[in-house]
Amino acid sequence: MLINLFFFVIAGATLSLLLWSGMELFRAQEDPLGDRLAQLQSQALVVAKGAARRKSTGRGLDRILFLVGSVPTGDDWVRGSEKLLQRAGIRSKNATAIYVILTLLFTLLLVSGLVYLQRGNPPTSMLGGLVAALILGFLLPKTVLQRMVKRYRRKLQEALPDTVDLLGITLGTGLALDQAMMRVAEEMEYIYPELAAEFATVVMQVRAGQERTVAFQQLVRRTGIEDIKSLAAMIVQSEKFGTSLANALKVYADALRTRRRLRAEAAVGKAGIKMLFPIVLFILPVLFVVTLVPGMLSVLQDLKTLGGR
Repeated sequence: MLINLFFFVIAGATLSLLLWSGMELFRAQEDPLGDRLAQLQSQALVVAKGAARRKSTGRGLDRILFLVGSVPTGDDWVRGSEKLLQRAGIRSKNATAIYVILTLLFTLLLVSGLVYLQRGNPPTSMLGGLVAALILGFLLPKTVLQRMVKRYRRKLQEALPDTVDLLGITLGTGLALDQAMMRVAEEMEYIYPELAAEFATVVMQVRAGQERTVAFQQLVRRTGIEDIKSLAAMIVQSEKFGTSLANALKVYADALRTRRRLRAEAAVGKAGIKMLFPIVLFILPVLFVVTLVPGMLSVLQDLKTLGGR
């Protein structure tokens, strides 16, 4: 009785902490401008800051990162999680610490559930289940985060052709590059909020005193998209050599639209192969039942009638 009560108390507390951590991770920022400026001040030394944060005990949630970083291979795991969170568009102040808490609580919940289900078995039989629970506890959150990264990158790629075209049109009106990017970010805020936020971040970094080359390099590292890397290289080279950026962006926008159309055609070509397995597993058995069962029932009824005679 006490074991059951202890398990339910631990499970309830773990679920409550999971819900609270999820709300903190995805909660909208109350002061976006202030948070963004604080991020701009620290992005130039983000790697050094993360290492220093994990080398000292810190305060609050940073203490958790310090404890996890003290474990062998824990620091590499924290850095990889921080990189994935940035590429997924989650760049709040305590995003990494909250993700670590969520992963550890989820792993603890799986382990507790396994121990509760196998409470009558000997400890040697629990070893394989504990290893499986630990692996799932760390792999499932990472898989979800990687899917979020893919979704965020797909949104950026879909928004890039129209945004680059609008940027070229805005530059053709005589605005400077920073003013044009901010104008495009304002216009695309409700249509493509992800790419608009990235452009606004680059503009605020430049206005804060950072070099434009470094700002675009950080944009490429945050997103990890080859199209954005090519766009950043084009803008930097046009500014360096003094060439016309508006015409170059127009040509590049056409190339991006061509790539988007090719990706759509490739997805359509793969759809037939992907639909093959659901058709074989789900549709064909039902079709056989619908078409063959009435005939079989009629034949059995006729045989029954003949047998009765």
